[in-house]
Amino acid sequence: MRRNIMQFLRSRSGEYISGEEISRQLKVSRTAIWKHIQALRQEGYRIESHPRLGYCLREIPDRLLPDEIGMKLTTKILGKQIHYFTDVHSTNNEAKRIAMADAPEGTIVVAEAQNRGRGRMSRGWFSPFAKGIWFSVILRPPFSPAEAPKCTLMAAVAVSSAIQQVTGVACGIKWPNDILYQGKKIVGILTEMSAEIDVINYIVIGIGINVNIGQEEFPAEISGLSTSLAIEAGRKISRLDLLTAILQQLESLYTGVLANGFASVLGEWRSHSITLGQNVEVLGGTGNFTGIAVDIDNDGALLIQTGSGVEKVLAGDVSIRPRTVERR
Repeated sequence: MRRNIMQFLRSRSGEYISGEEISRQLKVSRTAIWKHIQALRQEGYRIESHPRLGYCLREIPDRLLPDEIGMKLTTKILGKQIHYFTDVHSTNNEAKRIAMADAPEGTIVVAEAQNRGRGRMSRGWFSPFAKGIWFSVILRPPFSPAEAPKCTLMAAVAVSSAIQQVTGVACGIKWPNDILYQGKKIVGILTEMSAEIDVINYIVIGIGINVNIGQEEFPAEISGLSTSLAIEAGRKISRLDLLTAILQQLESLYTGVLANGFASVLGEWRSHSITLGQNVEVLGGTGNFTGIAVDIDNDGALLIQTGSGVEKVLAGDVSIRPRTVERR
């Protein structure tokens, strides 16, 4: 009902439409219309009212509200159920909670802010109110748990492609889960899974994107390492347009994977990669070593050419950093 009322107001944006007309078209009482208008105002919509003229939509809030997302989405799986929060500890934690309660595949959790946002290896993630896109997607794929790490690569390709499409900013993917622009982080991806030996119960893909954060807003400890799409594009970015583009790109890739496997995703990942061909230092796992990142294999693992041969590095085991060249 509320979405139908919004469609009426949008169709005559900037003009008044009488409560009687809305009531007649939707076959509900004018009192019910008034109650829905009050709820919409609480969500941030600026709706003027006049005793003789009715209601007029003056401004739509800069919020990632479920109705706003739903009106723009053309997906068949992703975003059909949306859990929205103004503030939450972590969208991944909330997504895991509702996944365990049998939330359907494609459910998304989106928040205006996270107060305990997480990245890989339990690192914090700066998630200020209404300045970024902080969301998680629940998938229930039929493939084996061994395939799950490649969902991070799939998400990175979807996000990178959507950013280019919506903002014109050409980002690169740093293995395994970051998206950077000229060496500064814009996106982090955290994939978590619940599985048994041969079956996945659910996968949660959490994505955090710095969209409209000003450089002066970043905490001092990450200011030199992070940037936002607004900074690099030189303009404010529509979070709603970007989120819906990501969901559409991700669904397209996911349905392709379900039909044909990950081969095409891995190929697209290679074309977006800023890690391959670079000197890198591997930190963690069984020890530190350096080499050249030459490829990813069919499992999505990074292959490093060292002086003693090719080392295979699995996502989640290590951190990858540019190797510092010693000057003499």
